Amino acid sequence: MNRFACHRRWTPLRCLAAATVLLSAAAGAQAEQTFSFDNTPGKLPKTVVPVNYAIELTPSFETLTLPGVETIDIEVREPTAQVTLNTISTTFGDVAADDDTQRAAVATDAAAQTATLTFAQPLAAGRHTLRIAFTAQINKFGSGLFSVNYPTRTGMKRLISSKLEPADARRIFPCWDEPAFKATFALSVVVPRNLLAVGNMPVAGEAQVADNLKRVTFAPTPRMSSYLFVLTVGDLERVTADAGGVTVGVVTTQGKTEQGRFALDSAVKLLAYYNDYFGVKYPLPKLDLIAVPGGFGGAMENWGGITFFESRLLFDPATNAESARRGIFAIIAHEMAHMWFGDLVTMAWWDNLWLNEGFASWMATKASEHFYPQWQNWLNGYGAKQFAMTLDARRTSHPIQQPIADHSEAVTAFDAITYNKGQALIRMLENYLGAQAFRDGIREYVVAHAYGNSTTADLWQALESAAGKKIAGVAASFTEQDGVPLVVAETACDGTSQRLTLRQERFVTAPADAAPLPQHKWQIPVAVGPVHGKPLADVLLQGRADIPAGHCGDPIKVNLGDIGYYRVEYGPKNRAALLNAFAQMPVEDRLNIVTDSWALVQAGRADPSSYLALLDALDIGDHRAVWDQVISSFAMLDRLARDRDERPVIQAYARAKLRPVFDRLGWEGGPADDDTALLRASLIRTLGDFGDKAILAEAERRFAAFLVDSDALPNALRDPVSHLVGITAERSTYDTLLGLARKSTRTNERLRYYFAAASARNAELAEATLALTLTSELPDTIVPGVIGAVASAGERPQLAWNFVKKNFDALLARQGPNFRDQFVPNLVTNFTDATHAAELAAFAPSQSTGGGRLMVARALESIAISADLQARMLPVIGAWIKAHKQ
Repeated sequence: MNRFACHRRWTPLRCLAAATVLLSAAAGAQAEQTFSFDNTPGKLPKTVVPVNYAIELTPSFETLTLPGVETIDIEVREPTAQVTLNTISTTFGDVAADDDTQRAAVATDAAAQTATLTFAQPLAAGRHTLRIAFTAQINKFGSGLFSVNYPTRTGMKRLISSKLEPADARRIFPCWDEPAFKATFALSVVVPRNLLAVGNMPVAGEAQVADNLKRVTFAPTPRMSSYLFVLTVGDLERVTADAGGVTVGVVTTQGKTEQGRFALDSAVKLLAYYNDYFGVKYPLPKLDLIAVPGGFGGAMENWGGITFFESRLLFDPATNAESARRGIFAIIAHEMAHMWFGDLVTMAWWDNLWLNEGFASWMATKASEHFYPQWQNWLNGYGAKQFAMTLDARRTSHPIQQPIADHSEAVTAFDAITYNKGQALIRMLENYLGAQAFRDGIREYVVAHAYGNSTTADLWQALESAAGKKIAGVAASFTEQDGVPLVVAETACDGTSQRLTLRQERFVTAPADAAPLPQHKWQIPVAVGPVHGKPLADVLLQGRADIPAGHCGDPIKVNLGDIGYYRVEYGPKNRAALLNAFAQMPVEDRLNIVTDSWALVQAGRADPSSYLALLDALDIGDHRAVWDQVISSFAMLDRLARDRDERPVIQAYARAKLRPVFDRLGWEGGPADDDTALLRASLIRTLGDFGDKAILAEAERRFAAFLVDSDALPNALRDPVSHLVGITAERSTYDTLLGLARKSTRTNERLRYYFAAASARNAELAEATLALTLTSELPDTIVPGVIGAVASAGERPQLAWNFVKKNFDALLARQGPNFRDQFVPNLVTNFTDATHAAELAAFAPSQSTGGGRLMVARALESIAISADLQARMLPVIGAWIKAHKQ
C-alpha cells in the first residue's frame, strides 16, 4: 500500500513533504489528442461495448433490496470468452448469453468494483445479448439508489432516488460504468400503485401486476453515459409547463408543488435561452426538476430528470429570504447547461471533468447575467475564483486536466479547480476571442460531438476553427499545468511619458521554509489600462512585455474588470498612484486590488500592514462584494487566532471596521432582494461571531419576538439571527431550536435550526448535537455538515474529531465512502498543529484509496499553511492594530 508515515513530532510542513511524494505522478498532464474511444483512459477492457440496456427493477421500500434483471445488447469487437463490467454490492443470479445458449460463471472483484463473466466458448465478434439476474441494494447514503425518510404532516414517509456520478450506476445494475461506454437505456420498474415513478424519459405505459403493484415502463433514452441514469419513486406530485414542445416539470413530495413555481418558470425560459445559444435544441421530450428531501446536498444533471436537494430547488415565500431565488436560479441554470455540456456531449474520461463542470458554472453565470443583470453575478460571485486561486497556489494543486486513476480519484476531481478555475478560464477565453466567435465555436463543438464523447482538444479545435485565432496554446497553459500566474507590473517615467513593464512568475502560497515549486510559463491575455480612459492595447504575456502607459504618474490598472485568472503585484510607484485613484475605480477593479492585496500578504510577498492600511481607504458605503472580501479575511484571521492572545485584539479591530458599515444599513430597510439585505445579514452574523454585545442582545430579542409571532422576524434575518442565538445558547434555547427543527416539514427550515443548534459553543450541548448524528432524527444528508458546524462554528474541533474517531464505523456505514475519503481530511483542517497532522496521516481508513490519499495530502498542506500563517502573520497584525489603535 502507498501509505506514508508522519511522526507526531514532525512539523506540519514535514508531514506535507512526505505526503506530496504521493502526488508527484499527478503533477502534470500531457498534451492530449482529440477523442478516440480506443485511446480513452479507463479500467474496463474495450473488447466489448454495450449498445442497449433493457432493465427491470423491483425495489423493496421495506427491505431496501433491489432485485432486477437486465438484457444488454452488446457489440463484441474481437472474440472473447470473458466480459468484464462494473458492479458493487450486488449478488448475481443466472447469467447467460444469446437466448440462454451459453451460461456464464461470475467472478467479482470488490476492490476493482468489477464482475467478470466467463463463458465456456468465446463470443464471436459481432452483436450478442446478455441476460443478467441480480439483486443490488438500496443505500441509506446518497450514492446509487438510496432511500430518504422525510417528515410530513401525517408522519414519516420514504422515497427512493438515485445519484450516480461519477461511478455509482454499478450500485443499481451491472454495467459499463465509464463515460465513454455510451448506450441506450430502456427501464421498467415495479412499484406500489399509489406512488409516482420518474425516470429519464416519459412513461410509455403502466400495467397492474398485483393488487398493490404496477409496472411502469419508460421510453428508451438516447445514447448516454451510465452515470446519467435516474430513477425517483415516491408519494410525489408534478406540475408542468410547455416549453416549445418540451414538457418541463417540477416534481415534489405531496403538497409542495407551489413552491416549485419559480423553478418551473426559470427552467422554461432557460430552455429557450440555451436552445438559442447552443444552436441545438434540447433533444428529449421532457425535462423534470426533481426535489428530493435528502440523500445528497446538491444537484445532479441526469438527462431528462435533474435531481436536487429539496432546499436548493424550492422557494417557499413563508420561510425563504427573497435572495434565495438567486441560488435557486443559479443551480438550475448550471444543471440545465449540462443537458448539452455533459449529457449530449460527454467528456471521454474523468480527467476532462472540467468540460462538464467548468462550462456549466460559466454558462449558469452568463444566464443569470442575461435574465437578472441587477444581481451582478460575476461581481458578487467573485469568491468562486478566489477560492480556486487559493487552492491553485498550493503544492497539492492539480491541473484542470488531471490524471484520474480510478473511481475514488474521480470523486476528488469535483473541486474548486475543476469548477471555479474552469469557469474563470472559460470567461477569460470568451473575452479573448470575442463573445460571438466563442459562441460559434461552441455550436460547432456541440454539433460535431452530439451523442458522443470529447476531449479538451476537441473544444480548442472547434473554437479555433470558428474564431480563426489560435487558442490551444493559450488555453493549454492554464489547463495542462497547475498553478496561478503572477503578473508583476511596474511603471517608469521617461520625461513626461510613462512605460509599463510586465513580467510573469508563479504565485505560490506555502510555508516560509518549504522547497520552491517549479516555475511555469503561461500565455496570459492581460487587460491593461488607465483608471480613467480607454484600455491600452491587448497584451498576450508570454514572459515579459514593455508597453507605453500614458503620462508619467497615471495610475495603470492590470486585469481590468477582474476577468483574468492571475494575480497582480504592483511596484511601489504604480500602487501608490492606484490607491490615490481607488475611489474612482469601477467596483470590479477595487475588489480586484483588495483580493490580490490579501493574497499577497498570505503568500509572504507583502506585509500585513499594507492590507490593513488599504482597508482604511474603503468607504463604508462600498459594494457588498468589497465588504464580503473584508469579512472573509477577518474570518480567516479569527479562525487562525482561536486560543491565541491575538484573538481579542483582532476581533475588536474587526468590530471597529465593520460596525460603521452595519450602522449605515441598520437592522431593517431597503428592498428585500437587493445587495443591502444580503450584506446586512452577513454583517449581523459576523459581528455576532466576533462578540459584538449589542448585536447579540438584539438577535436574542428578535428571536424571542419571533417565537411569539413569526412575522416579527423577516425571512432575510432568520438565518443570521438563529445562528447567533445558537452560538450563545444554553439548554433551554438549544431545546427550542431543536423543537423548531423537529416540528417543521420544510427542509430549509429544518436545516436552519439544526445548524443553529450545532453552532452552540457550550461543550455539553455540542456533545448532545454530536450524539444526534448517530440517531435517525437528522437527515443523513446533513450529518457531515452538522459535525463540521460543531467543529467550526461551535469551536469544538477536538470534541468533533474525538467523536468521529470513536464512532467512525457507524458513521461510515450511514454516510458512505465520501465520509472516509473527503469529510475526515477536511474536518482535521480545523487544526493547525503537528499532532493532528500526524493523526490524520496515520488514520488508516482515509489512506485506503487513491482518492483518500489525495485528500489527506491536501489537508496536510492546509494545516501546514495555517501553522505558518499563525506564526508569521498574527504577531505582526496584533502589533499593528495595537500601534494604530485610535
